[in-house]
Amino acid sequence: MCGIVGAVSTRNIVPILVQGLQRLEYRGYDSCGVAVHGASLDPARHGTERGGLQRARSTARVAELLEQVQTDHLDGATGIAHTRWATHGAPVVHNAHPHFSHGTGADAHTHSAGRVALVHNGIIENHEELRRALQARGYVFASQTDTEVIAHLVDSHYSGDLFEAVQATVAQLHGAYAIAVIHRDEPHRVVGARAGSPLILGVGSGTGGSVAGEHFLASDAMALAGVTDQIVYLEEGDLVDLQLGRYWIVGKDRTALTTAQRPVRTVQAHSGAAELGPYRHYMQKEIFEQPRAIADTLEGVEGIVPELFDGAGLHGEPGAAAWRVFKEIDSVLILACGTSYYSGCTAKYWLEEIAGIPTQVEVASEYRYRTSVPNPRTLVVTISQSGETADTLAALRHAQSLGMQHTLTICNVATSAMVRECKLAYITRAGVEIGVASTKAFTTQLAGLFLLTLALAQTKGRLSEEQEAAHLKAMRHLPVALQAVLALEPQLISWAEDFARMENALFLGRGLHYPIALEGALKLKEISYIHAEAYPAGELKHGPLALVTSAMPVVTVAPNDALLEKLKSNMQEVRARAGVLYVLADGDTRIESGEGLHVIRMPEHYGALSPLLHVVPLQLLAYHTACARGTDVDKPRNLAKSVTVE
Repeated sequence: MCGIVGAVSTRNIVPILVQGLQRLEYRGYDSCGVAVHGASLDPARHGTERGGLQRARSTARVAELLEQVQTDHLDGATGIAHTRWATHGAPVVHNAHPHFSHGTGADAHTHSAGRVALVHNGIIENHEELRRALQARGYVFASQTDTEVIAHLVDSHYSGDLFEAVQATVAQLHGAYAIAVIHRDEPHRVVGARAGSPLILGVGSGTGGSVAGEHFLASDAMALAGVTDQIVYLEEGDLVDLQLGRYWIVGKDRTALTTAQRPVRTVQAHSGAAELGPYRHYMQKEIFEQPRAIADTLEGVEGIVPELFDGAGLHGEPGAAAWRVFKEIDSVLILACGTSYYSGCTAKYWLEEIAGIPTQVEVASEYRYRTSVPNPRTLVVTISQSGETADTLAALRHAQSLGMQHTLTICNVATSAMVRECKLAYITRAGVEIGVASTKAFTTQLAGLFLLTLALAQTKGRLSEEQEAAHLKAMRHLPVALQAVLALEPQLISWAEDFARMENALFLGRGLHYPIALEGALKLKEISYIHAEAYPAGELKHGPLALVTSAMPVVTVAPNDALLEKLKSNMQEVRARAGVLYVLADGDTRIESGEGLHVIRMPEHYGALSPLLHVVPLQLLAYHTACARGTDVDKPRNLAKSVTVE
């Protein structure tokens, strides 16, 4: 991973390729590059024709790559571009994409332009075996990446037809990939393929910024915003051949596919949603967008009905599809990763207490590799901001292979693979989230999961009309309640000044708020690089208490619920060891500030929906601590936004 853009056109495509990379920067990356075919422009219109493949690569930001491209006068009408998040090989220029293959023999040892240029998202699991075989044939490797193996493999299969060479190549690959390839001898052609990593085709219609006859490849429709809104979503195993004025797709069985099988969809991927505005960072902007994001996510919800989860007709299902599924299921299995996993852990408390449905939450990357006991009456729920998370998609497919066909996703992208592969869906409306550390996507996931809980409770006869009305009233009040929580920012800036001097922190929560403590610790470690761990507060005495000193701040989530008195006892254990407490307390908890005890009072107690409010101060604490430490808040080191590798 992380981002791919490619194009075949009659105009200089380099500005569009670089612009596409800029729109994918939010995913996170550590190097970038672009390659073009110098003979792809019409010399009668664009000056002296230059042959062969040319490229520029950088370990700096895309803006620096643009300067390099302009300095080198790199132009062409056919090209590919990439932002890389390092998996195999360090983030240095010779490991950056696009990768060239110079062939074998004398050419392999020269610095001449390559014969094949290729970009790749994913991981090739058998790359070492392929590398040894290619080296034995005389191919010289210039990088430590698994991607360069694919480039040389395409070259080894090439005999005049790039599509056939790519088709032969992917038959030898084990693992996940989305690739885009160009060849020196075919100046008006790009070939792409996908298996396990997302890839889309953009069709130039001659309107909306596109030129008739040109075509695009990208890992995300956002990359093509303002260029074309005519999108074809490639499916698992597809190969696509792009030429001027035409394209065709073959499926994993290598038969040609019709437009009915891979329809062109109109997708509005507005780049304007990514404007920073008056905020210092995208993460700060997105934290403050949460009241609006929650309001948008709940827009149109007049009552709790299972039909909310039919996916707004995304699959052409009749209106009662979810009702039939909800009546049949007797348990829930939640599959997710990272922040989305913590939203699932929160939902487990709701589903079991309110809906009375046994619920299991699994880390997706673990679930798919362990022996489990399938239940065909289980509702499999996946949670993903992007809907392209490789581990979660693989876990979903594993569950389906075990015979669990009742599937539902909570997702922020209606056109994603996750939505297409699940029978039911609830689309959150967080909008584009640029910051790598998720904020508004998390709270909108919680809102969607709470609605799911109520819908299941209603289906199972556990939700009265009075209870439904009370829950809906509380949900509609969330945007106002969140605004009041955001007003606590100055107090959290004061806390952040203390935390910026620390290297470790503990987070405590009980019951429904333990997952919120986990999410708070994750946010702090993601963007400030402070080591942070979260525990159920009752576990403190079973080990973590050994770490407590005055240099180990302890953040405690303290709502006024049934476990409050137990939590107070846990806090006393910290104070008795000279620990310093930072407590997010409801107003009526009677927890007062004092020596070694810092208290911020939440505006109101919010019952079952309290996690949506208590997580916001933890987001602000992490954000301002990172600012105080001078880290790259929106693009933290080593992390990526859309994790499309295993």
